[in-house]
Amino acid sequence: MRLIATLLLTLTTPVMAASGHAPLAQANVNLTDHNTLQRGARVFVNYCLSCHSASFMRYSRAAQDIGLPAGVLEANLLFAADKPTEMMKVAMRPADAAQWFGVAPPDLSVIARAKGPDYLFTFLTSYYVDPKQATGVNNLAYPATAMPHVLWELQGMQRLNSDNGHQSLEVTRAGELAPEEYQRLVNDLVSFMVYMAEPARLDRQRIGLWVLAFLVFFTWLAYLLKKEFWRDIH
Repeated sequence: MRLIATLLLTLTTPVMAASGHAPLAQANVNLTDHNTLQRGARVFVNYCLSCHSASFMRYSRAAQDIGLPAGVLEANLLFAADKPTEMMKVAMRPADAAQWFGVAPPDLSVIARAKGPDYLFTFLTSYYVDPKQATGVNNLAYPATAMPHVLWELQGMQRLNSDNGHQSLEVTRAGELAPEEYQRLVNDLVSFMVYMAEPARLDRQRIGLWVLAFLVFFTWLAYLLKKEFWRDIH
């Protein structure tokens, strides 16, 4: 259940800008936490997948990797497809998207590898009101972005304050989530996008540990063999 924040009007989030770009906040990505990935998948499907595709990711693969039962997947996440085996695509045509938004929304399959989790976290928390923009908002991490603030109901609306070259974002309209809750939601979303960009990452790391262990063991055996061969020579 979404919570109503009552103290956001007095909150100021310190986000400094340099050369028109915000310094990157650190995302806390944990790919071993299935609860985090499941919550992130829910946010992605409900708020991102209506415009952005993830055409390299299959629903069933994601559900299996993040520990989501098939029944839960079909009941809660399978809105834009008929079968769990389909890819995460949207019905919106790129030409229509370009006409409506000025640019076609990019595919998000590997966006976390291209931009990095810290950038995604910063981008999704750095929107502020800007009447000069067509969407009514701007972004410190990506100035003049064509992407609207689709999570504004959750975060609320922020304004940009400038004081002697120092820029900060101040919440002026409360959202449905408290600041900590919104940052946790964004972190869940970014974590899922990091997983989605490289689904085999955890398997590769797990196998890599076994490979390193084997190499250490093999090196030890080779050393013992070398000592045995050279014993008679000495």
